[in-house]
Amino acid sequence: MSNDDADTNDGVLHLDREIRVPTSISERAQASLRAAVPTVHATLANPVAAPPLDDKDAWRVRNAMVDEHIASMFAGREPLGECELREIAGVPVFEIVPDGADASDDAPILYDIHGGALVAGGGEACRLMGMSAAGRAGLHTFAIDYRMAPDHPYPAALDDCIAVYRALLERWPASRIVVDGGSAGGNLVAALLLRAHDEGLPMPAAAMLFTPELDLTESGDSFDVLHGVDVVLVQRLTDTIALYADGHDLTHPYLSPLFGDVSHFPPTLIQAGTRDLFLSNAARMHRKLRAADVPAELHVWEAMPHGGFGGAPEDIEVAVEVRKFLARYLG
Repeated sequence: MSNDDADTNDGVLHLDREIRVPTSISERAQASLRAAVPTVHATLANPVAAPPLDDKDAWRVRNAMVDEHIASMFAGREPLGECELREIAGVPVFEIVPDGADASDDAPILYDIHGGALVAGGGEACRLMGMSAAGRAGLHTFAIDYRMAPDHPYPAALDDCIAVYRALLERWPASRIVVDGGSAGGNLVAALLLRAHDEGLPMPAAAMLFTPELDLTESGDSFDVLHGVDVVLVQRLTDTIALYADGHDLTHPYLSPLFGDVSHFPPTLIQAGTRDLFLSNAARMHRKLRAADVPAELHVWEAMPHGGFGGAPEDIEVAVEVRKFLARYLG
């Protein structure tokens, strides 16, 4: 901070600082952060401009590149087990049974909603993220490959999520269903719970929100404090949010569930990291659930960026907490 800045009190902190990799995390986590530093510097120095919102071809190309990137991150890490692509309520869904999971008729299931900035993460990326979620939970899993912008903006994805949830309820009681999602998937999980309640559908046994994007207005503190610090989400998602929302009011609870009535939510686990751009979303939703007397757990990992470290011991700790949570609410 310069002396000139210090003499001008505009209520804004003007900082020039160094963010070091902490030694308080595992060596693998440290290596993960260090490896990403050049990419972060390059992104901040030369931000990639998003295509115009009306250029669907350019967005299709961009989103396909994101899909490939996501798939490369998860490739080779999927657990052993069976996976079959099927159609439920007219929507493609990957049915996954990881090794050791109980797939009998009365066993609980996981309904997984993938991430990808609300516009990517379909196809093979969806399968791989679904396999990861299934392995983490150890449950018979249904991973939805919902429609996305630019061809199918809001509310297409949420429509698909609701349609599949209705279909799952025809086979399993709500008390045997857990819904989970990461990032954009966390947004859709929370929006699903709001809309399901509005449509008279029963709540699932539990919900899990991993580094969730719950406020599309991106008004939380961490969007400023952790700008350029999160090595996965280096900057805000303003452009992809605009593409997804398609002109709808971003404060509507189906778009920003943080602004909805959460008093009917089931027990909820929320996970984030101290370097996660979406940390404020997690903290604010946890406080809102607690104020509504909803059983809620918030787990925040030291120096963890959006989505985790990619296989460090801390990521294994996340899975341990997931299993404890599921045991508590599934019996």
